[in-house]
Amino acid sequence: MTAWKEICRLEDIPVLGSRRVARDQGIDVAVFRNDADEVFALLDRCPHKGGPLSQGIVFGTSVACPLHNWTIGLCDGQAQAPDKGCTPRFEVKLESGLVFLNADELVGLGTDLARPIAGPVSRKTV
Repeated sequence: MTAWKEICRLEDIPVLGSRRVARDQGIDVAVFRNDADEVFALLDRCPHKGGPLSQGIVFGTSVACPLHNWTIGLCDGQAQAPDKGCTPRFEVKLESGLVFLNADELVGLGTDLARPIAGPVSRKTV
């Protein structure tokens, strides 16, 4: 039996937007809402360069990464061709206007993936 963790109310997620869910370990989870009030959840990390998908533009059942405009499917986390890659998807339940995530996935899924590191590139000196 699946254990569910209440995350927020549906109206707490902007239409065509997202909300980040912090975790004790690992990268945050992005919970998205489209214009049909469907809710999806992905690891908040683009498979390309690690961009924060929670800051992307939601359209239909996809999100455009804010860094390089890769299109990621909200249903499966797959990058749209010709791009390749996938980000982990989390199971979501919407019940009586409340959004729930699978509690086991929250503590385990994608916790082994590294956070992207921003900053200057180190240069080798000769």
